[in-house]
Amino acid sequence: MPAIASHSVLLDLTPQAAWAKLRDLSLAPHYVPGLTGCQFHPGAREGLGASRRVFRKGGQWLDESVVQWQEGAGFVLILHRASDGAPFPFREASFSYALQGEGDGARITTRMSYSLRGGRLVEWLLAKAFNNVVRQIAENLKAYYESGQTQNCDLLAERAL
Repeated sequence: MPAIASHSVLLDLTPQAAWAKLRDLSLAPHYVPGLTGCQFHPGAREGLGASRRVFRKGGQWLDESVVQWQEGAGFVLILHRASDGAPFPFREASFSYALQGEGDGARITTRMSYSLRGGRLVEWLLAKAFNNVVRQIAENLKAYYESGQTQNCDLLAERAL
């Protein structure tokens, strides 16, 4: 059974407005800490099968491919390095965004499901760090979607070069 880190925030946007932003997979560097850019693989840019490479500080990269897509409600990305499977320290990892209407706004839930190469002990040791990252992504996403201001200092620094 995989470990799970999850966080939910209420957006001051209608579900339709939130989905219009969420479905644009190119926006992740504006709210995911550590990302410095994004490049799509050939093919679809949204929907099932869409795939992107995200770049991190220091020249590192990670591929993310859509394995589930529910129009207007969210999607699941599997994390991998080309055809080599999940990056170290993961045995497998996925990240999901789920959107639902709530009152006059929309609630977004970010969730990472993972298993680590070191087993349950390593998962327990790293759980707090993964929970913090998932929470930060949700909080940054909220701030970016509501203000239009990039929340990721690493992307801002990369663009300043």
